[in-house]
This record gives sequence, structure tokens and C-alpha cells, in this order.
Amino acid sequence: MFTRILIANRGEIAVRVIRACKEMGIKTVAIYSEADKNALHVSLADESICVGPAPSQLSYLNQDAIISAAVYSDCKAIHPGYGFLSENANFADLCTENGISFIGPSGKVIREMGNKDEAKRTVAKAGVPTIPGRENITDLKEAEAAAEEIGFPLLIKARSGGGGRGIRKVEKMEDLKSAFSTAAQEAKACFNDPALYMEKLLTEVKHVEVQVLCDAQGNIITFPERDCSMQRKHQKILEESPCTALSAVQRGKLMKSARQAVRALGYVGVGTLEYLLDQQGNFYFMEMNTRLQVEHPVTELVSGIDLVKWQIRVAAGIPLSFAQKDIITSGHAIECRINAENPLKDFMPSGGTVSLLHIPGGPWVRFDTALYQGYEMPLHYDSLIAKLIVHAQTRQEAIRKMQAALCETVIEGIEHTALFQADLLAEEAFENGTYTTDYLTRRSL
Repeated sequence: MFTRILIANRGEIAVRVIRACKEMGIKTVAIYSEADKNALHVSLADESICVGPAPSQLSYLNQDAIISAAVYSDCKAIHPGYGFLSENANFADLCTENGISFIGPSGKVIREMGNKDEAKRTVAKAGVPTIPGRENITDLKEAEAAAEEIGFPLLIKARSGGGGRGIRKVEKMEDLKSAFSTAAQEAKACFNDPALYMEKLLTEVKHVEVQVLCDAQGNIITFPERDCSMQRKHQKILEESPCTALSAVQRGKLMKSARQAVRALGYVGVGTLEYLLDQQGNFYFMEMNTRLQVEHPVTELVSGIDLVKWQIRVAAGIPLSFAQKDIITSGHAIECRINAENPLKDFMPSGGTVSLLHIPGGPWVRFDTALYQGYEMPLHYDSLIAKLIVHAQTRQEAIRKMQAALCETVIEGIEHTALFQADLLAEEAFENGTYTTDYLTRRSL
């Protein structure tokens, strides 16, 4: 087992990993930018090292500085959290070259799954259904030919994309040229890879994902699925588990599909396979995230398994101590992402000093955050400031518990989305579970 781990991240996920390490008796080293010198994860870690100025490119994405910090602090492992370098194949390779364990899959697997063209080919070979589309499109002529073959409406996506970046919806051929150009530009700017792929746009679908955990001995665990269909501009807003739209038969097929995919990959670590579920009950593989997910707490609450601890253990070569038959879905969990944004001003990012903070409590209420009273929140990074997660025996109980917890949440000094989330939970489409990925788009019309 590792004795010291460097956490190459910030915010609530850095705090989450530090807490898991403390419970495991593992020393932690935090990295931070100059803007984060007073951040909570810096004070919670056993040691902290500044790796650069505020811009991410000069700090949390500065691979050489992070490796140097790990070597200097005698860390034999790096936990990347999510975002930043968590799905960077070159960084995983760099860790290996320097004798440091990357707590995640190999660079080879990250590269294979990060390239969406390659990912679809890989899982298709394993018998996993995929969305009809065309791969590796580099110019407008190829895009026009692909559009004729696929049909409208369709989506243009960045080959190396993620987080909703580099995606354009195209309704007709006349709109293709502009959408293709802007998607390529955004893909180049965000991922340094302008290549695109195109796929049929499935409408009125659920976004359902399967959490997997695999050890180096070949053991594979699939966890209760998560419904991540409540989205705004391709960004998840809240998640729940299990998904009310799945039958037992569909669930069995979905879990089998996920196991086939990760077995074909020889996958080791935690990961998530994302699918679209249509109105007829058919599901299609969309992509795989080769890292810990923001929404992992809902899976932890319905399964009773600490995913972060087991992610660390399997990275250290420790085999799983439980089998698939031991994973039993218990009750229902919901997570609301609370962002420092103003819903009344088109979700404009908000910064400032947290003048008052009251965290909701009670049985089976969890609040993952890096906030504290008096914290001055920088505007340099992602707007996610907290995750509120609840668990109850039934979905209706979980909804009521979440509504109560959101109303009890007090964060003064910055604008945030807690009350916006409470309003969503009260809407009929959420209460009956029929909401789909385009719900908020249609709702705002």
C-alpha cells in the first residue's frame, strides 16, 4: 500500500481524497496555485506545495511541476481527482516514467478511450451497441458526406472532447458549415485536437451511466446505474441512482454490456461507461470516463462501497475483497451540484468571500465541499463549489429529504444554484422520473 499520495487537484474532490487517505492511514501532499494558498485542501493535507500562478495551464496542468512536487515530497503515487490531468494519457505515462503510480488506468487505456472514435470501435467489437455515426472527420467535405449517410438531426462532437465542449447540434445541411467550423475551433482550443466525429442525434433520451471497479487480478464489479439526464448545455446538474426508467431486464443487459467493454479493455481502476437510453428501451454506448466521476457519491450511498478507497487499493495491486453478488442496491440516492452561478443572470459565474456558511445535516445527508466561512473564492476555476447528496429508502423520501436539505443550505457572499435545484425537484417531470436530457432546453422555450 502507498504511504504518501500527492493529490493533483483542488476543491471538493481534493478534500474528498484527503479524507479517504486519512482514514486509510496514508500521508497526503497537496498542490496548489498562488490563488489557492488559503484553500481548504491545502490546510487539510499533511504537506502542501505551490506549483505555479493562478492560471490552470501554469499550475494544475503543469505536468513537470507536479511530477517535481511528487519526487520532492517522496510520493510514490498521484491521485488526479477529476478534471485537469485525470484523463491525460501523457501525464499517466509521465508518472510511470518517473516511477510514480498514477491512480487510474494506464496511459494506453486512457488514450484508447479518450479518442471517441477508437472507444466506439473497441466496445463495438465487444458486442456493445453504439450510436450510428462517422469517425475522424477533418474537413467540411467529409462532414457533408457523413451527414448524408447519418441523416438529420445530428451532433458534431470533438474527438477528444469532454464536459460538453466541442458539441454542436445540426438540424439541416444549410447549418452544417458554420457548426462544423465552430466545433473544430473549440475542439482545437480546448483539447488541442480539431478532429471531429458525427453521430445521429437521439431525441427524448435518458443519459444513464454504469460505474465500474476493476482490479489487476481481472475481477470486475458493476454498480447500480446512475440517471444523469438533468442537464444544462450538456453539463450535468443533478444525478440519482437507481434509474426509474430501467426494467430489470434492461438493467441486466446494461450491466452485461459494461462488463464486456471493460473486460475487452483489460481495465484496472474506477471508470464509468455512459449510455443513451431511448423511449423504446434501447441503449447505446456514448463514451467512457476513465476516472472518478463527480457524481460518484450517489453510487457510494446506494452500494455502501467507498469508491475512492478502493480506487487507491486497486492501484496499489490489492484485489477486491467482495464480488458482484455482494453489491445490492439499497434505497435511493440523489446528488445536486451546487455551482457559484447566478440562475437569474443566465448562470453567470459568481466570486467573492463566503460571509456565512450553514451546512445541512441529519441522517443520510452528505455535503462535499471545500468551502468555509471567510473563504475567498477565486474565479479562475470551475464553478462547482459543493455537492449535496442524500439517501433514503424510497425515491419519494429522497426527494423530500433533498428539498429540505437544499432549503437548509446557506451560502452567503456569493451567488449559487441551491434554490434553483430545489425548484427543479418540485417539477412534475422530475417527480415522475420522465425528464430527459433535453428537458431544460424545452422547459426554457
